[in-house]
Amino acid sequence: MNWNFPHPSQRMPLLADNVVATSQPLAAQAGVQALAQGGNVVDAVVAAAAALTIVEPVMNGLGSDAFAMLWDGKELAALNASGRSPQAWTPQRFAGRERMPTEGWDSVTVPGAVSAWIELWRKHGSLPLDRLFAPAIRYATEGFAVSPRVARQWAGQAARLAKQPGFADTFLPQGRAPRAGERFRFPAAAQSLACIAASEGRDFYEGEIAQAIVAHARAHGGALSLDDLASHRPEWVEPLRLGYRGAEVLELPPNGQGISVQIALGILQHFDLSAAVPQATRMHLQIEAMKIAFADVYQWVTEPAAMPMRVQDLLDPAYHAQRARSIDPKRAQPWTARPLPPGNTVYIAAADAQGRLVSYIQSNFQGFGSGVVVPEVGVSLLNRGAGFSLDPSHPNHVAGGKRPFHTTIPAMLVRDGRPLAAFGVVGADMQPQGQVQVASDLLDREANPQAALDAPRWRIAEEDGRIRLEAGLSAAVASELASYGHRVEVADPASIEFGGGQLVLRLGDTWAGASDFRRDGCAAGF
Repeated sequence: MNWNFPHPSQRMPLLADNVVATSQPLAAQAGVQALAQGGNVVDAVVAAAAALTIVEPVMNGLGSDAFAMLWDGKELAALNASGRSPQAWTPQRFAGRERMPTEGWDSVTVPGAVSAWIELWRKHGSLPLDRLFAPAIRYATEGFAVSPRVARQWAGQAARLAKQPGFADTFLPQGRAPRAGERFRFPAAAQSLACIAASEGRDFYEGEIAQAIVAHARAHGGALSLDDLASHRPEWVEPLRLGYRGAEVLELPPNGQGISVQIALGILQHFDLSAAVPQATRMHLQIEAMKIAFADVYQWVTEPAAMPMRVQDLLDPAYHAQRARSIDPKRAQPWTARPLPPGNTVYIAAADAQGRLVSYIQSNFQGFGSGVVVPEVGVSLLNRGAGFSLDPSHPNHVAGGKRPFHTTIPAMLVRDGRPLAAFGVVGADMQPQGQVQVASDLLDREANPQAALDAPRWRIAEEDGRIRLEAGLSAAVASELASYGHRVEVADPASIEFGGGQLVLRLGDTWAGASDFRRDGCAAGF
């Protein structure tokens, strides 16, 4: 491993036996507190995830979805806790629209994050739920000081969502978004967290919280029913595996887009991306592989039962070799767009001294999701319905009781049968692009975890294929990419479009944790 730190970030990795890395320090501390009280890595993740719904409400809430990957010390497992569309949704409901709604009740699918917490805790947790939720409940009851970054993101969504039912009453106190340093309280969410702990999640899907959610839907033209909530079940699935540079890259199977990371890396195996290769050349090859991966995923991926293309065929090494031959090392390919709403997500990587490791992601999709809030129970609802297609010929065509195409993807690396790392990068379509760049830095260039997260990133703009470059990249790299035929733009230094990542990497008999400078987060532990 290369322990140089060549990028401007002032952050250093944390080396410790127990590590929690996430995008808000208050949530990371909630996870570490669970570990310090004798809990394990799952306890830490559940505590941090609950706290994130309060201290980073733009990115997630009690009405989010979640996915997880877990090494319990003996075997790997993956959990898909994304929810399905209301059974009453039909194509006719959305007739006349150009695309799926991104706000309001007609973008709301069943939220699965609470079910993920409960399922993980039941199988692997060791501390009582009320103790795990205690930090989140305290922040919701007593309030927390809003950070400058979160305040900026909050204000950026206010005008768009102010008229959505329940939003202004909950998230615009004093008629505006909270300013940096102001205290925000969310007592209704505190009460719901206490009910979720006491009922082990049942109240959210079958009890008073569920009834409040459905009553709110009915009052505002939504289709979500009590049966939709009560029938929700998280699903344990087998992770997809792809060999890359002596390691395995693990992703969850569809309905998520994690397979796009594996397609891109499968193609990139046929090129030299080592540190000796010029930066612009490496980026060009990664961009071209990512274009191919996106084209495949956007054409085929939805929930598995509706996919006409087999997952195994998309991961076939012979197919990757064929696609690699289609890449011109010196010329950009055309781009086929499928614009998605910009996403807002939180990610947790965590490990404990017993060698257990969790990769966990939680999201309401767009900023504040649908904008719909059920004020009396403090539930802000996701807008994952926006991930469906309105094209009747597309496998991801909207229908009732169906899981949509999903952008949130936790990842792991495995080497010699043992987990090597848990990592993720947030941000809708930026997630697979960020993961490809981070995984390549770790495995092609042997970068340390902090350097792998700090490296300046590229991003394909989905609407037209422009290549957006982070401000830290040199003018020479931008010029060379342009000479290959890429339409290059350098982003504003304040842009958050390049995601925020967290990473925990095995280091002998301990762990190295790192947190992306692009967010408020940290890696904490002991």
